[in-house]
Amino acid sequence: MKYRSVIATQYGGPEVLQVVENDLRSPRAGEARIRVLAASVCRPDITARRGEALYSGTPLGQKIPFTPGYAVVGVVEAIGPGVREVAIGERVGALTIIGGYSEVIYWKSSRLIPILPALDPPEAVTLILNYLVAYQALHRSAKIKAGERALIIGASGGIGTALLQLGSLAGLTLYGTASADKHPTLTEYGVTPIDYHTQDFVEVIRRAEPDGLDAVFDGVSSIETIHGGLALLRRGGRLVSFGEPAGLPALFRILKKMIAVNLLQREKALKLYGTSTYFLGDRKPYLEDWTTLLRLLEERKIKPVIAKKFPILEAAQANDLLESGQVAGNVVLVTPELL
Repeated sequence: MKYRSVIATQYGGPEVLQVVENDLRSPRAGEARIRVLAASVCRPDITARRGEALYSGTPLGQKIPFTPGYAVVGVVEAIGPGVREVAIGERVGALTIIGGYSEVIYWKSSRLIPILPALDPPEAVTLILNYLVAYQALHRSAKIKAGERALIIGASGGIGTALLQLGSLAGLTLYGTASADKHPTLTEYGVTPIDYHTQDFVEVIRRAEPDGLDAVFDGVSSIETIHGGLALLRRGGRLVSFGEPAGLPALFRILKKMIAVNLLQREKALKLYGTSTYFLGDRKPYLEDWTTLLRLLEERKIKPVIAKKFPILEAAQANDLLESGQVAGNVVLVTPELL
């Protein structure tokens, strides 16, 4: 028997993504075979496809060929010897980093996330990465408090819209940068929009908040946005950068700035957020936060913004849309019955 997946045949644009057939095999010891219901399409997928990712085993990108896909939700259809954490038929999620653009994935059963069957898979899959980043940036990195004032730089994407919802839910007064056509999405959550094409966010915030902000969440992660965000923070303010720097030189400049702010100035804090500790350290905080987010989704206290759903094998088209910058919210790959 066969299943299909999408591979990057070389580094480049969406056109390098091709559909291939693979042999279906039995899961190995400690492994589950997952029939994918939904897979997220996110910025790290694009940087990996371009060969620009900083997190992989090669200097600037995943080794070719590979299947992109950072997060999935699916159904367990087979388990290997010794698996006790999940059973056949259960719905689960996985933070995969690569491999998600596929009809089937094989994954360690100890790293699967229980997903309630009542939840919509396209919505639930946005929690695995985008909402997790937003929640942890807010509550674990910035440690926000109700009544604080914050700016979201890049407020209209998958993580940005998650920050809008979770920040509003936490009682923050929020400002957000986005192009003018996406401002209705921001105002829906009571967020004051700033058009980054025509307005300088530093000038706008200084007029609106002369005493400064408590927190800035930067999804662009350029040295320019970090400089601007830091200038807006009051004493004790926190800037959390969660985007992907544009290559190693940009990362080194940001790290140099972080050392200067945190060790020399100490009046403000600059933090870089990433999910690598899930694979390298304690997974307990991640499991706790996914549980919280899944409960919020079940209670309809959050509702992921999904711009468009594509069939799983149309990942190239989905990448093209996300890369166009015309998306407010999330782009998700799904099985045909969920379209």
